[in-house]
Amino acid sequence: MIAAIVPAHNEERLIGPCLQALQAAAQHRALAGEDVRIIVALDRCSDATAAICRRFGVQVVRVEAGCVGVARAVASDHALAQGARWIGCTDADSRVPADWLVKQVQCGAGAFCGVVTVDDWQDYAPTVQRAFGAAEQARDGHLHVHGANMGFSARAYRDSGGFLPLMTGEDVALIAAIQASGTHVARLATPQVVTSARRHARAVHGFSDFLRRLEAQLRGNVDPPDAVLDDPATKPAGAC
Repeated sequence: MIAAIVPAHNEERLIGPCLQALQAAAQHRALAGEDVRIIVALDRCSDATAAICRRFGVQVVRVEAGCVGVARAVASDHALAQGARWIGCTDADSRVPADWLVKQVQCGAGAFCGVVTVDDWQDYAPTVQRAFGAAEQARDGHLHVHGANMGFSARAYRDSGGFLPLMTGEDVALIAAIQASGTHVARLATPQVVTSARRHARAVHGFSDFLRRLEAQLRGNVDPPDAVLDDPATKPAGAC
């Protein structure tokens, strides 16, 4: 069995397209009918996110942590308890391509790290878009870690100790632990996940914060953000 997990906090506006894309990926013919279970961790949701999940028929687990690290860990543990051999991770404001799960399980490694792209730049200037494209370095061997586009085997997850209860950087910490355990991580340019450039972040110091800092830097207002979006040496992290 393969699982796809999604942490969600009041995501009624965007989670529908996310789940629709995940269901398409779950039905890819190259998976040869293998069972795929989509699990959404509802973290302190007070909107219609749960109702939308019910409409799509996906599994939900409820979390009252206000912490993405806890939400991902609870969803991962739920998947492992059902026998998942591989877990793909994305975000509620993101849309995966149809071959997302196929490429992950066939990557030849214990974990996968992919890159992201944006198609809803909203009011961001073209200069910000170009700067993001230059920083993202969508190529094999990249150094990025995006919670919206990653995955790992059950064994790699268990050997690494799993997601830590962090407000941010839980994805980076997990990949670092997986590598430290001696497991190979495939860092590939494809498949790419489309994510949102929304200005109202769900996670502190996450992707939305990066884009705002990049915009401010281009205007000359702050120091530049890290050249590598999610460098574990520089990405802030804090316990829940």
